[in-house]
Amino acid sequence: MKKLLLSIVITISILFSHETNAQGCVAIRQFSGIGNAVGQGNLLEQGEWNISANYRYFKSFRHFSGTEEHPHRVENNTEVINWSHGLDLNLSYAITDRAYLIASIPYAYNERSSLYEHGRNSRHMTYSKGIADMRVGAGYWLLSGEKAKNGNTAVGLGLKLPTGDYNAQGTFYNVGPGGSPEIRPVDQSIQLGDGGWGFIVDAQGIWNLPKSFFLYYDGFYMFNPRNTNGTQTNRARASEAIMSVPDQFAFRTGLFKPISFVHGMGLSLGGRVEGVPVRDLIGESDGFRRPGYIVSVEPGVSYMLGNFTTTLTVPVALIRNRTRSLTDIADSTPDNRRHGDAAFADYLVNVNLAWRIPKKVKGVFNNLD
Repeated sequence: MKKLLLSIVITISILFSHETNAQGCVAIRQFSGIGNAVGQGNLLEQGEWNISANYRYFKSFRHFSGTEEHPHRVENNTEVINWSHGLDLNLSYAITDRAYLIASIPYAYNERSSLYEHGRNSRHMTYSKGIADMRVGAGYWLLSGEKAKNGNTAVGLGLKLPTGDYNAQGTFYNVGPGGSPEIRPVDQSIQLGDGGWGFIVDAQGIWNLPKSFFLYYDGFYMFNPRNTNGTQTNRARASEAIMSVPDQFAFRTGLFKPISFVHGMGLSLGGRVEGVPVRDLIGESDGFRRPGYIVSVEPGVSYMLGNFTTTLTVPVALIRNRTRSLTDIADSTPDNRRHGDAAFADYLVNVNLAWRIPKKVKGVFNNLD
């Protein structure tokens, strides 16, 4: 049982180090499911805490319409390049051995290089940095006691707060009167927030398999009922003049195995899909968005020492699909089928550090006399 619990602790730390980020022009917010802040929360006893920090980086530059890549964009030096750095600080607290609360504060720094946003004559940079959209929530593990000895599943509900700037501004060159620079909102993919209150449904689980393997899974869907947020896009099409406030989703699953000859180390291999839907499930879906999804293979390694666990996961993109938006469909004609593009990354780097704070034992010296 101790071996099982040790393995689960390591595995859970890997599972919830994941982040969904923009990974390019498909504007998946710097955001994770409720499970990310749980860390080792499934093994916390009542009154215990878990603190974790997750850093993530990617560079997006490969353009796709649908699943078709446009390599000429790189060859002709017309590609859009996003560099993204994100840091999430997560805190979870065990109300009981099965119920937990979480809070997550994300910080982001983004750089974007392009030609088309600067008059198409010369390449320039825009930037954004600051607090992104915070999340708070709660979860509950469905099984207890003997029923949970071979695995468990938790469900969670959360709230995404519009704390990130959704109208971050930057300097755009060669676009004003006489080719002068202008201050405008930066692209949707590097905005720090989306301006909407979001509602999150989350699930996660892990199950013991033969030969010390473990099956893991976790996923979320975030409902964003707000239609548009009022931020100008400066795009040519009137239907895309204002930024949309889109839903988003992610799901991961795979296998984890402790390494017997290196105490505290484990390896994982799984897959993940994440993206932005064409239409929201609740509310209208007007304005500009780049819908799409990314399917990745996700290897990972973790190491646990005492109450500290560090993990590294590197999702590598297998399928990148910029789906047709509602404005693409509405503005198409039989002779002109519109299908916008988006830039995607080849891979994403996640580094996570989690610290489980055990509950102080009361009366530990009571029997010394």
